[in-house]
Amino acid sequence: MGNILSGKRIILGVSGSIACYKAADLASRLTQQGAFVIPVLTSAATQFITPLTFQSVTGQRAYTDQDLWGSEGHIQHVGLGHQVDLIVIAPASANTIAKLAHGICDNLLTLACLAATCPILIAPAMDSGMYTHPATQVNVQTLKERGVYVAGPGIGRMASGLSGLGRMLEPAEIIGHIRLLLGRQEGKLRGKRLAVTAGGTSEPIDAVRVITNRSSGKQGFAIAQAAIDLGADVTLITGPTHLPTPVGAKRIDINTAQEMLSAVLESVSDADALIMAAAVADYRPEKPVAQKLSKEQGIPHIQLTLTPDILSAVAQLRAHSGFPRVVIGFAAESSDLIEHARQKLTRKKLDLIVANDITAADAGFGTDTNRVTILDPMGNVQSYPLMTKDEVADVILQKLVSLLEASS
Repeated sequence: MGNILSGKRIILGVSGSIACYKAADLASRLTQQGAFVIPVLTSAATQFITPLTFQSVTGQRAYTDQDLWGSEGHIQHVGLGHQVDLIVIAPASANTIAKLAHGICDNLLTLACLAATCPILIAPAMDSGMYTHPATQVNVQTLKERGVYVAGPGIGRMASGLSGLGRMLEPAEIIGHIRLLLGRQEGKLRGKRLAVTAGGTSEPIDAVRVITNRSSGKQGFAIAQAAIDLGADVTLITGPTHLPTPVGAKRIDINTAQEMLSAVLESVSDADALIMAAAVADYRPEKPVAQKLSKEQGIPHIQLTLTPDILSAVAQLRAHSGFPRVVIGFAAESSDLIEHARQKLTRKKLDLIVANDITAADAGFGTDTNRVTILDPMGNVQSYPLMTKDEVADVILQKLVSLLEASS
């Protein structure tokens, strides 16, 4: 499966805007993720940034309007538009948006768009007054109705010194939109609904103190992104974390295990799959205190009680309704990894369980890598070497695709 951007041929159209400097960063990031980036600059764009900049970060020839009238001019725009998987215009100025909406093709970029047979994504960038002007709004709506994907714009400070709606999205966010669009075009999970849990829960002791764990949420967020890359409609239910939401995911923030239970049951009532990557607390204070406990009151005695068992509740729902069709759980263990995982697999009636040893320094909570073993109800046990959490997510999603195909 791998990175959805790897091997993709992408025209990066750059129109006239001070946001051109972000386009160079975008070109570099796309290239680093394995995309074959073909820069196409309008004449206005070359007033802000040089073609050499894009050639340097992509290793590919950067095209300008001069190439339209060269020896290949009569077919250059057709060749460009037919040989790529996606056209991205970032920044997309008000002028370029207007040309696209009205079919005006007086430069190489707009000609390539008119001749293209691939999806087109634009990232608008202009002053707020220009973006909110009725003419621009009509043009943007026209493009949306024709199937052009519009990413942004965002709200922020403009080159004019004013703030408002019209700022081009940051390159990382644009890449998220690109992945979402590509997944919707070709992903094996198009039309499928997935719920993914991530992070740890937080159980209050008093007004300021909580019982929690070291889960960062990185593995769950990686799974959500991998599912989006495959075209799935993803609900991401997460405990407290500062990780950015994958573009396209519906994020539900929770704190306690009880809140996660409610969110999960609501999200999986008609879902194709649940991937339970969250580290849910097993215990909570029986009687949390509304005020902050003071040292002057002495050492408190905290009576613990069990939190709700989310996977058991899901198993009951599934037995009654048939949803979710597939359930994948996680087992974070510090001893007897395989035996504890096998017991949990059976007890929770899971289709797969992903086990990992949280005592390993290079795997588990807080790291960017993981080393997992996957078990199924047929007794199969498959161990994997150290991988990035993105790679682990790909492995899990490959197995999910197979399980859903088998259950169809």
